[in-house]
Amino acid sequence: MSVSASEAPAAREVARSGASDVFVGVSVVDPRARPLFEELAYEYGSRYAGLVDPEALREEFVRYPPEHFEPPLGALVLLLREGIAIAGGAFMPHADAGTTEFKRIWVAREHRGQGLSRRVLVELERRALALGYTRVYLSTGPRQPEAIGLYRSSGYRLFYAHDFGEDVEPGYRFDKWLAGGGDAALAEATAG
Repeated sequence: MSVSASEAPAAREVARSGASDVFVGVSVVDPRARPLFEELAYEYGSRYAGLVDPEALREEFVRYPPEHFEPPLGALVLLLREGIAIAGGAFMPHADAGTTEFKRIWVAREHRGQGLSRRVLVELERRALALGYTRVYLSTGPRQPEAIGLYRSSGYRLFYAHDFGEDVEPGYRFDKWLAGGGDAALAEATAG
């Protein structure tokens, strides 16, 4: 089916609005998640070529047990458009009580620039809060300025920022309290 020139703007608007988009929770081994992992591996390999050992990048994708990304501990969420994964992300428990760690936030290359990463971030926050988490921790590499910008503009607090070549581990680390979690934690910490 082709779209005429007069219909093209309307068709683009429907695609941008995500009228047919749906979030689904899936297992790490669900075939619909494969594009997420394949594109992330390619992206990391491209951005960090010569800086990070390729074997270390491969190990990153099998580092955590699959059950860490399933309720009640976490989730792997895909945004589907017409049944195809176009974006996604995951979260799992963090070492700090009440804290979850967001991982694998991804948007398919051909769907970037539509605000999908922010929608994924909001959905991950919603699901993490529903599982009882009050704080989010996340990290990204210094060669991912889009992610750094997304987290900063979404209310995440940057508390660690180092690039390659420094005497410490490279990366950008952020956190954010969910739905008043920071106020409750502050009150608890200062009580009595």
